[in-house]
Amino acid sequence: MDFTDKVVLITGASSGLGASIAIHLSKLSAKLVLVGRKEINLKKIAQYCEKPKGIKPHTIVADVSDEGNLERILNETIEEFGKLDVLVNNAGVLAMGGIKKTDMESFDRVMSINTRAVFQLTMLATPHLIASKGCIINMSSIVSTRPNTIMLAYNMSKAAIDQFTKCVALELAPDGVRVNSVNPGFVKTNLIKDSGLTEDQVDMVSKNMAQSNPLKKIVEADEVAALVAFLASDQAKSITGCCYPIDSGKLLV
Repeated sequence: MDFTDKVVLITGASSGLGASIAIHLSKLSAKLVLVGRKEINLKKIAQYCEKPKGIKPHTIVADVSDEGNLERILNETIEEFGKLDVLVNNAGVLAMGGIKKTDMESFDRVMSINTRAVFQLTMLATPHLIASKGCIINMSSIVSTRPNTIMLAYNMSKAAIDQFTKCVALELAPDGVRVNSVNPGFVKTNLIKDSGLTEDQVDMVSKNMAQSNPLKKIVEADEVAALVAFLASDQAKSITGCCYPIDSGKLLV
């Protein structure tokens, strides 16, 4: 795969899956626009991305829950590179709690970042993606279709992303724009750590998840990054409107 001269915008790129996706695509010669809330982390990831091919990413410090920031992100991308080929909607937050133990503040934050920001950023990016015959990758989760009782708002947000993916794929297909989602199972990233679990609890969850998966392993971030790269590449030029699980077989049990 070769992303030479392809401009790729990745939200939530300062850590976790976003950082892994950025590093993977940097090895494929992509021109990267990295968006994240943590400036220090974002700069470190940008340095990693510059090493493989010497292509310096453009970094944007921004919280995607701020509506004004989304316009700024798109404007800076076009000003820097003149076009947009791939949009990776990766930024997301996780809130624990079911209907018995939650609050509207948590719900609103999850939906604002995981769903509303994706909707608006995609809307703003659409004219540029039509111009480049580009594509969109939305980061979803297997919990979009696999219910549980501990992450209600998060599950809802990802179910919305899957439907968003299919609807936008159908609408933009005549314009030559492809839209797909990647639906990972458990991946040990900062998203899990930031949910309020201790390091020991995260390790315990990781071990339990690995044992419960048919493949007896958890999903690695670089595996997810490789799937994103494939779906964003010309090798997937006939794939649109699909939600791709990558879960070590979790949906089978």
